[in-house]
Amino acid sequence: MILIVDMNWKKNSLGYYEFVLPIASVAEKLDRYKIKHYKEIINNDISQFDKIILSGTALKDITTLSEPEKFQWLKETEKPVLGICAGMETIGMIFGANLVECLEIGMTQVTTIKENHLVAGEFKAYSLHSYCVEPSEAFEVWAKSTKCIQVIKHKTKTIYGSLFHPEVRNQELIKRFIIR
Repeated sequence: MILIVDMNWKKNSLGYYEFVLPIASVAEKLDRYKIKHYKEIINNDISQFDKIILSGTALKDITTLSEPEKFQWLKETEKPVLGICAGMETIGMIFGANLVECLEIGMTQVTTIKENHLVAGEFKAYSLHSYCVEPSEAFEVWAKSTKCIQVIKHKTKTIYGSLFHPEVRNQELIKRFIIR
């Protein structure tokens, strides 16, 4: 079963419909899932799920970045995690990476720089973000655009990040994460 974490500033916000439900529509074809708002997550919740997906948020919604205590479970989990946009930024922050301003809105050319099971080659992706994760010791960089790192993997955990929004375009990334 998949846990989809709603990373939006409040439960049932407009972002829920824009960023969470499209992930659920991909997941429902492959596995059972449950959606929980990030403020509702407790450590016991994590153990009930096989995989976890942290949703993206609206461009100016950076609420989760000011609440790192809500995501300390990422350091302990052995579960595969995929963070999308704000989810990737939150993962980066929890593991000590710096966030830098990097505005990209709309279609973005992404280039894979390390062979992996989530993305390949060059492709267009939908971006909507103000920040990106700087390269750090904790992560491998798997793909980038001309401006930002786009896909990362934690070096020792099965934790991934996608700065672009695969729930909008490139849904294969979510599918590959779920079925692997």
